Amino acid sequence: MRRPEELRAAVEEYLGSLALATELGGLEDAVRYALDPGGKRIRPMLCLAVTEAAGGGIEEALPAAAAVELVHTFSLVHDDLPALDDDAERRGRPSVHVAFDEAVAVLAGDALLAEALRLALSYDDPGIARELIGATLGMIGGQFRDVTGDDADLAEVERLKTGRLFAAAVGLGLRVARVPEAEQGTWRAFGDELGLLFQVVDDVLDGDGFVRRLGVEGARALAAESAGRTRDRLAAISADTSVLRALVEELAGRTE
Repeated sequence: MRRPEELRAAVEEYLGSLALATELGGLEDAVRYALDPGGKRIRPMLCLAVTEAAGGGIEEALPAAAAVELVHTFSLVHDDLPALDDDAERRGRPSVHVAFDEAVAVLAGDALLAEALRLALSYDDPGIARELIGATLGMIGGQFRDVTGDDADLAEVERLKTGRLFAAAVGLGLRVARVPEAEQGTWRAFGDELGLLFQVVDDVLDGDGFVRRLGVEGARALAAESAGRTRDRLAAISADTSVLRALVEELAGRTE
């Protein structure tokens, strides 16, 4: 089993060598800028770790792992736009719409999504593309509920906006490893819980979301509960999940 840092390195190498569509022309600069190292790469690492734990090969999973990271990056580029979150910085440097301009940022986000779909469709299994598309639509639906103030059920909003891509990272790994659907239940329960854990921890660190709704201590308590459930879900999986456990502890440890 490859260690988390090895998975991260594999993701960075693949993204760095990714051949983008020649039709993008000069837009490739903005796409590469958005994809440059600096992100956590949790979602693609999760996809690779699940694939390997389920008996599949890392090399075969890299396009799927990159696809989920491209969708995540597309969402960040668009979220940073003035019409949405209006964030001038991302990962310690100017956001894409600041470094280039708003129109270029919109197109760069579009290109990232299209490239993600192209990677997902490179597999013989059409279920891989369906998994990614379903998660993307869920993420967009969650973002819509967020920006329109339809957030009375905050857990559901976050399950869509953040959790669906985590669930997809797990689902893509299972599909690449060719795990029968009848045997995916425990894995998918883990992915669903991990997405919630990630979001709650982020909210604790940023003072946002669940912190505003529950207060700091309430959000910390929710993070601890979610971390416990995530560990329980992982323990129910009959496989070598040591790398996945390391990823969980890395996330949970940010507030514990």
